[in-house]
Amino acid sequence: MYKHLFFDLDHTLWDFDRNSAECIAELFDTFRLADAGIPSAEEFSRHFIAINHQLWADYDKNLIEHGYIRQHRFPMVYQALGIDESAVQADLNAEYLKLLPHKTHLLESAREILDYLNGRYTMHIITNGFADIQATKMSSSEIAHYFTHVVTSETASAKKPDPLVFQYAMDISGTTAGESLMIGDNYEADILGAKSVGLDTVFYNPQGKVVDDKPTYDIKHWKELLAIL
Repeated sequence: MYKHLFFDLDHTLWDFDRNSAECIAELFDTFRLADAGIPSAEEFSRHFIAINHQLWADYDKNLIEHGYIRQHRFPMVYQALGIDESAVQADLNAEYLKLLPHKTHLLESAREILDYLNGRYTMHIITNGFADIQATKMSSSEIAHYFTHVVTSETASAKKPDPLVFQYAMDISGTTAGESLMIGDNYEADILGAKSVGLDTVFYNPQGKVVDDKPTYDIKHWKELLAIL
C-alpha cells in the first residue's frame, strides 16, 4: 500500500533529549556553572529541555521567530533557576549549537527499524529544523544514507503543520497521499499537519498521550511499526 515513508527527525529518530543533556553536561563543566550557583548539570538540563521544548512549540505555531529561541532560552533557564543574568549566556548558546549536531544517539530501536525498512520503502525526512544543523545530525548519527529527500522549513518555505510542507514533500518525491505515510512524535505538527493533506499517519507516542483526532496508527515503541509495514 505504502511506497514512501516520511519521518520527522528530532524526538522521532534522533534522541534530542539525550543528546541535549550530554551537551548541557559538557557546558556545565566547561563554563564552570557550579560557580554561578547552578546546583547540578542534571538540574540545568531538566530546565533547559522543558524551556527549549516550549519555545519550539511556540515557533511551530508561528508565535515567535527562530532567533527568539536562540536569544532567550538560556536566560529563561537562569531565570527558572533563580539565578541572575550572566554574561556567558550568549557563549553558552553558541557552544551548545556547535556541540549538539555532532551527538549521535538515536531513540531505542530506531536504527534497527531503518535497517529493516531500507530498500523496502523510499524514505524521506520532513523537519522544522534548519538544513545545515539537521544535515550534521544525520551525518553524525550515520542515518543520512537512508533518506532520499530531506525537507526543511527552508526548502519548503513553510513549516509543519502547514499543509504546504507536506504537499511540497510529496511533489519532490513524486508520490501521492495514497502511497505515503507520515511518521512523527509531534501530534500537532506531524499528525494533524499530515492529515490535512490526506496522508495516513503514525503517531510515535511513547508516553501514550490521549488525543482527540486519532492518527491512523498509534505506537509506543518502534518495533510496533513492523506490524504496520
